[in-house]
Parts: sequence; structure tokens; C-alpha cells
Amino acid sequence: MSGIFLQLLASGGATTVDVSYFVMAGGGGGGYLSSNTQGHGGGGGGGHRISSATLDKGTSYTVTVGAGGAGDTAGSDSTFNGLASTGGGEGSDLRTTPGGTGGSGGGGSAGSAGAGVGGSGTVGQGNDGGDALSAGGEGGGGGGGGADTAGADASGSPPNGGNGGDGLNASSVTGTSTRYGGGGGGGSSLATRGTGGLGGGGNGAQSGANAQDGDANTGGGGGGDASNRDVEGSGGSGVVIIRSLATAASTTGSPTLTTDGSFNIYTYTGSGSITF
Repeated sequence: MSGIFLQLLASGGATTVDVSYFVMAGGGGGGYLSSNTQGHGGGGGGGHRISSATLDKGTSYTVTVGAGGAGDTAGSDSTFNGLASTGGGEGSDLRTTPGGTGGSGGGGSAGSAGAGVGGSGTVGQGNDGGDALSAGGEGGGGGGGGADTAGADASGSPPNGGNGGDGLNASSVTGTSTRYGGGGGGGSSLATRGTGGLGGGGNGAQSGANAQDGDANTGGGGGGDASNRDVEGSGGSGVVIIRSLATAASTTGSPTLTTDGSFNIYTYTGSGSITF
């Protein structure tokens, strides 16, 4: 008998495997401007994609995990099996500039003379960032959008930073209740900073207190800063998670293998590949 026929017998004749997968891009960085005192927008959470496919056995499939964006920088895309999720938009650093567009949009920025609007999220991947607010001679930044809900607008006088939108629960793939892609909180130059959204979003800054980074491998957005004395938050890196009843023949990139009943779950926190 031929070698190919023997391989088919050993695998029960199957030449394909069914998988489902969750692809989360890197989160956007929070807004920052070193020469001005404002409330800057939080970074948007990374875009998400959930899908399923039938893969060929013996074929190597590339996994790309996107990096989080530094301050004022969008996150990078993540990809698997031709499906790409879009990096989160950066928080705005100028009241005349909207928050960045992305998987989820970054929040708007505000100063004493006016306020900007949040950036747009990608339909089916994330949500819009919140608008900033200028009141009482001070500014509050809008919260970054999250994979599940939009970022909140800044509010009050003097304005509080808007909270980041919440991330998406990916339990259909991961098997556990875990959120990814929370938006970063907006900064406030005088009042209360916005909190990061569930799913790794970083808190915004308030004067004298630095913003927080988005959590690594959640796609969370970084918090926006509050003045030129603070430091903005960077976005968290993304993640790719693959679920299948089959066991991989080989992997690169050192994914973590867990199980959910009979399912094998491969979690990639860095780029690599998988072959079934």
C-alpha cells in the first residue's frame, strides 16, 4: 500500500480538520502632546474577528499577532487563515483632530478652547471612541471604543475623562468567560480620569498621575494623558486563539495548549504557525 493510503488509514481517512478561531488585533495607544495641557483621548481596543473553517491536514497556517500601538499610534493587525482584525485607533492628541479610526476608534481630545470627537470603529470588529469635552477652562478626553461597546464621552465641569468601552467575551472559542479589546480611558486635566474598559483597557491620566498601558495580549487600548507632565498609555498586544477537536501535528511560536472538554485550544501570544 502507498504511504499516502497508510496515512489516510491512520487518520480515519480524514484529510481536513474543523476549527474555530478568535483573532484580536493590537490596541491603540492613548493620546499625548508634550507641549500642551489637555485631556487626551484613550486608545481604541483592537478589532476582533470570530470565524470557523475547514483546514487541510499537512498544511502550515501562519498566525500573526499584532503589536499594541505606542502613544498616538494605532495598533497593528492580527491575522489567521486569511482573516484579519484591524488594529485599534489611537487616542487624539489635538482637539482639532478626531480620534484615530481602527478596529475600535480612539477617543477625542479637549483643551480650554474646544473639544474633538471620537474616532470610528470598524463595523463588525469594534465600536466608536467617545467625544471629548471642554468646560470651565479645562478639558476631558473621550474614552476609546471597545470591541463590545463604544467609548464614553467626557462629562462634567471641569470634565471627567470618558471611560473606555468594554471588550468582547470570546468564550465561544476560549471556553472560559474572558473579555478582550477594552478601550482606554480618557485623560482629565483637572477632574477624574476615565477608567479602561473590561478586557484590558488602561486607565487614563489625571494631572500628576500617568496613564496606564493596555494589558498585554488582550488588545486593550492605552489610557490618554492629561498634561505635558504625564505619560500616555501604550496599547496592549493582540492574541490569536484556535479551537479544534483535532490535535496539531506541529506548531511554531510556542502557543499555549489548554483543553475545554474534548477540544484543544491553542493560544498564540506571539506570531507563529500551526499544522494539523
